[in-house]
Order: sequence, then structure tokens, then C-alpha cells
Amino acid sequence: MGQVPTAHRLLLGLGCGALVLGSGCVVRPGLAPGAGAQPVSPHPATSSGSASGPAAPAIPLSPSDPPLPAAAGLRYPQLPAGPAAIAALLASLEPALRSPATPEEQLAALGHQQQVLYRVLAHRQALAQQVRAQLPPRWQGVFDHHVAARREFIAMHPRRQRPSQLPAWRIIPPEPAEKLLGYYREAAAATGIPWQVLAAVNLVETGMGRIDGISVADARGPMQFLPSTWAEPGIGNGTDIRDPRSAIFGAARYLVRRGGLKDISKGLWGYNNSDHYGRAVLHYAALLRDDPAAYTGLYHWQIHFASSAGDLWLPVGYDEPRPIAVAAWLAKQPAGRPPVGSSGY
Repeated sequence: MGQVPTAHRLLLGLGCGALVLGSGCVVRPGLAPGAGAQPVSPHPATSSGSASGPAAPAIPLSPSDPPLPAAAGLRYPQLPAGPAAIAALLASLEPALRSPATPEEQLAALGHQQQVLYRVLAHRQALAQQVRAQLPPRWQGVFDHHVAARREFIAMHPRRQRPSQLPAWRIIPPEPAEKLLGYYREAAAATGIPWQVLAAVNLVETGMGRIDGISVADARGPMQFLPSTWAEPGIGNGTDIRDPRSAIFGAARYLVRRGGLKDISKGLWGYNNSDHYGRAVLHYAALLRDDPAAYTGLYHWQIHFASSAGDLWLPVGYDEPRPIAVAAWLAKQPAGRPPVGSSGY
């Protein structure tokens, strides 16, 4: 990437933060073959044993009443009323996102609902404390990583800096989840940088490749490298800065160069000169280390943008060759406007 602050970038929640409908068949880590995959035992809440396999869970989505406008087959998720309802929804979403019985076509909506809940709760601290207290213990550590990561990104972007224009980006489907997971693991095996760190950087930089655009600092590609950094010997190695596998390997090599094998926080500081950034990335990496099946939810996060008009959702198909005023874009795409209570601020 290079030593350039990222105050101009999206607030992900990873996403960040946050993210678009993927393409291809999702393979949950540990539930199908993959480069370096380790078996992961499903949590008892995620499946029920039977001769025919695990039962499909109920799909825990908050209702849309009245129906909200749709884009790319999705709607902006709504926040349930009250901490008990939010906790109950999260306690259903988390196992559903980890269950191999959850229908593939429903994962994008589930991941987006999960993402919006954590984005809102990161802003609303009193509500977050009430929700956490009502979560089953199994999900409290997951909750802590998500909310802490989002709060680090919020701290990077003071409220007065929320822009009234949206960036000149294209939002595109990412590489299939199992391919990305293979790239992370290959790069980890080649360099020693943990695959979870590479996945977390890919998530917070471009939503795992969903943002196709050039930043105001001239960073580009799925891992947001400056062309000058990419051209350094041993980083890009003559490959395409926009190719996902090449960019992931380049990021791993760059983190090694910046001291990441001895101190990953130091390596991340070289990637982005912000302690907030490094702590946020490491929260997502720790979540993936402790709970590899959390990858499915993160992969399905959408792109959100913290604007002067609220936490806007930029769906797949967003394609603006020049910056556009928020009001002008919402007139074209009302599905991107948050429902009441779903913005967090």
C-alpha cells in the first residue's frame, strides 16, 4: 500500500465498513477442501444431526414493513426495536451464517443484516451494552470483536469529515469465497503472514475486492496499493495490481518487508499509518483465528459509505465515473438510503 492515511476510504465493518453480493459457490472454512483448510466442528446451535444431514435453520431476517426498495436482489436491513429483539436476531444470524445447511442464495441477505446490526451498535454504545448482556455467551466474544473493530474505524473518521459526495467507484461482485480463501492461505504459507490478517486487510480495504476504483491517494486494486509501491522490487513482481491473487501475495510480501513477521502491528502501520487501522484489522483477524467459520459472514458484507446523509449502502452495480452528490445518487438509487434507525447516527 504505502505510507498514506486512509481517511478518504470507506468505513467498513468490515467492511466494513461493508459489502456486496458475491459470485460463485461459497465454501465455509473447514467445511470443504481448501488450501491448508483445517476441520471445524460446527457449534451445536448451528446444526442438528440426522440421517439426512443437518436441518436448514430458519432464516432470521428482520421484516421490511412497508417493503423497502431493492437493489441487486437485496434490501437495506432494518434494525429491530429494542435490545432483546436485536440480541435474539444476532443469536439467530450467527449460527445461520456458519451452518452448512443454510441455502447459498440466502447468505448475502444474512451477512448484510449481520453487518448493519454491528455498524449501528458500534455507534450506539448504551444499546450495544444492553444487547451484549442478552446474547448467549457463545456469541459475546464475536460481538466484542465486531463492535471494537467498527469503533476503531469510526475513530479514524470524525463526524465533521463525513462527505456530501460519493466516490467515483464501481461496485462489483468479488471473487468466489473459496478462491479468495485459497489465495490467503497460499500467501500465508509462502510468507508467514497469517491468512486471517490478509483476509482482514482485503475486507477493510475494498470489501474483499468489491470496490473497483482509485482512491484520492492513487491507491488501486483489491489491496489498495500505490503504483509506486507495487513497482518496488519484491512487491508486485511484474503482476497485475488489480488481480486478486497477485494483490494478496503482494500485500503479504509488503507486510513482511514492513516487519510484520516480528510484529504484525508494525507491519500494519507500514500499510496504513494509523493505530486505529491496525487494531481494527487485528480484531477481524482474531475473530477469524478463533472462529474460522466467521469468514462466511464477512465475505457477504456489503459496501457502506458513511456520508453526510447517513450510512449509505452502495449495492453491486454502483458505477459512477466521477464523484456524485449524495442527494443526486439517492434520487437514482433510493435503495441505498438507510431505514429509520439503521444508520447508527
